[in-house]
Amino acid sequence: MTWEDFTLAFFSLDILRQAWPILLSGLVQTLLLSAMVVPLGLAGGVLLALLSTVRSPWVRWPLMAWVDVFRSLPPLVLLVFVYAGLPFAGLEVSPWGAVAIGFFLNTGAYYGEILRAGIESVPAGQTEAARSTGLSRGQTMAYVVLPQAARNVLPDLISNTLEVVKLTSIASVVALPELLFQARQAQSVTFNATPIVAAAVAYFVLLWPVVRVLSRLENRQLAGRG
Repeated sequence: MTWEDFTLAFFSLDILRQAWPILLSGLVQTLLLSAMVVPLGLAGGVLLALLSTVRSPWVRWPLMAWVDVFRSLPPLVLLVFVYAGLPFAGLEVSPWGAVAIGFFLNTGAYYGEILRAGIESVPAGQTEAARSTGLSRGQTMAYVVLPQAARNVLPDLISNTLEVVKLTSIASVVALPELLFQARQAQSVTFNATPIVAAAVAYFVLLWPVVRVLSRLENRQLAGRG
């Protein structure tokens, strides 16, 4: 393959111009997906982290089983099960609904473990001091413990969010027209890899600033420990 053939196969400007509208619509869908699944995962994670503070074994053991199951299941398998498996039980789920449920279960488990570690990193004296001022248990958790916990594990939260945004690409398996799905559609019509390359570049441009922020936070955290 000559350099000209390589360029035409992967970096064709003509193909890019033709595919750009469909790629742009896919990018918008990816952003909308991210705006949905990240808050859902965080909400599930906060709920699981709060339940982890309950000392009753009737809560802790089922909670541990729940987290282990949904952290162990591959997100792709979980998504396909929700979308294609639940209809056999009489539960029809739309592509958006399947993605919402699948990501809530999977990413919520990961966010939950991160926030649980953050809660455990807050000194017990902080809780005792807050309670001594008259704050209730719920107020202490909301206003004292959780903000410190989130700050202590902020690099991990951002890193997990980065992975969640990248995982939105698996929504293509349920025919949800996000960026990868549209790039593959364009590639199948043009018989050219340029749309796939363009999608990769779009992901890079979207996520690289987050990667840089994450690196700075990690370096700052390491410097603080030193």
